[in-house]
Amino acid sequence: MDLSKIKMVVSDMDGTLLNSKHEVSNRFFEIHKELKQKNIQFVAASGRQYHSMVDKLETIQDDVIFVAENGAFVKRKEEVLLTTPIDKNNVDTILSLITTTINAHPVLCSKDSAYVNGNSGEFLEMLREYYTEFEIVEDQTKVKDEVLKVAIYHFENSEQHIYPVVKHLKDSLKVKVSGSNWVDVSHKNAHKGYALEKLMQEYGVTSDEIMVFGDYNNDLEMLQLSNYSFAMANAHPNVQEIAKYITLSNNDFGVEHILEKML
Repeated sequence: MDLSKIKMVVSDMDGTLLNSKHEVSNRFFEIHKELKQKNIQFVAASGRQYHSMVDKLETIQDDVIFVAENGAFVKRKEEVLLTTPIDKNNVDTILSLITTTINAHPVLCSKDSAYVNGNSGEFLEMLREYYTEFEIVEDQTKVKDEVLKVAIYHFENSEQHIYPVVKHLKDSLKVKVSGSNWVDVSHKNAHKGYALEKLMQEYGVTSDEIMVFGDYNNDLEMLQLSNYSFAMANAHPNVQEIAKYITLSNNDFGVEHILEKML
């Protein structure tokens, strides 16, 4: 591996840069100082809400490009680089499909907030880890804000209980199992790969000059853009199959381990 040409490092957050306690290590913040000194751009790419991502990387937020909501929203400092909303009719279709699914909790994700129905206190408590800004509404179909993504949470297993209900939408929308408890439905172009491709074009970065880390199916498209793609040891089998390399787990500093080698 010749990592001397790397100009951009891209990392997923949950299950990748964050440990199982949803923390970013002090070790990473030290590494980021060196990345900055070498003019290597760091990109955080997540299914999380933008505000939640900033909370995790607050001390370096001005030096990070945030690819939020699985690529539907991209922001650099105060500049919005990309928004890819989902059509209101599609939002209503998704909501109608999952209303009868037990333990399914839809979240309508917008640029500045998220909208939930508040039927479960346990769900709301969990939600605060991923969404720092959200509102409880009586009827989600009445939300007028532009929706970037419908994220659907299931307490047991999203791949088993949610994905079968919405997978037929794949012809017209992007349907992703983005974590063991989450399925995300969004615009066809609202994915991390599309957003990253736009960034690579803007920064003039080639597949030889970018390093990408991921752990779940919503990372597949962006991993395919890099010649230095790394799946975490804890990654979904699909991710380990697509990535060119495998690093240590998120709890064993897998991202930091490779970045230290590069530096």
